[in-house]
Amino acid sequence: MTVLPYDAVLCDIDGVLRHWPTPGHADLDHVHGLPAGTFAAAAFAPARLHPAITGEITDEQWRSAVATDLADVCGSMDRARSVVTAWSDLMPRVDQEVVSLLTRVREVATVALVSNATTRLESDLARQGLNDLADAVVNTSRIGVAKPDPRVYLIAAERVGAPVHRCLFIDDTTANVIAAREVGMAALHYRQIEDLQDALSTLLSTATQHPQGL
Repeated sequence: MTVLPYDAVLCDIDGVLRHWPTPGHADLDHVHGLPAGTFAAAAFAPARLHPAITGEITDEQWRSAVATDLADVCGSMDRARSVVTAWSDLMPRVDQEVVSLLTRVREVATVALVSNATTRLESDLARQGLNDLADAVVNTSRIGVAKPDPRVYLIAAERVGAPVHRCLFIDDTTANVIAAREVGMAALHYRQIEDLQDALSTLLSTATQHPQGL
C-alpha cells in the first residue's frame, strides 16, 4: 500500500492555475493613451489593493476607488470609468494542464485553492467553470488576512482538515512559499508545469493505480 506524502494540496490561483493576458494591464495604458505604468500604479498600490484582498472593502468599492484615482490623469471621470470597465472585462487564461493535475490529485487527497483575492473571486471561478475544481476555496477577502500572513495557511489547513505538516502548498510568489514553509508545510515555488508534475508525482501515480470509484 502506497504511503501518501500529503493529505492535502493547497494551490494558489493566479500565476499557477490562471494566467492574466500579456501585456494586459500595461496595454490598458497604451489603448487609453495613458503614461506607461499609470493604471498599475492606481490599481495595485498597496494602499488600494490591501483593503480589497483583506475584505475591508468590496471588489466594487475597490474598482470605484481606482476610477476616482484615475480621473485626473484621464481628464474626466467618464473616461476613467471606461478604463476600469475595460480592466474589469479582462479574464485570465485557465491552464488546463493544472486543472487536469488537480482533478486527478483530488481522487486521493483534498484540494483547496488559496488566493489573495477580492470579493469577486467566487463569481469569476464560476464563470470560468472552476467553482467545482477544489474541495475548498480560501479567499483572503473572506477571512480578513492575506498571504504571506501565517494565519492564511493555518486557516487553509483547518478548512481541509489536515495537519499543516501534511499539506503541500503551491504558489508562484517566493514570499508566500517561504511563509508556508515557516508554518510547517511542504511548499513548491511554481515556475512551470513540470515543477507541479514532479511535486505531485506520488499522488498522481496513486490516483492512476486506484481510480475513483474502484
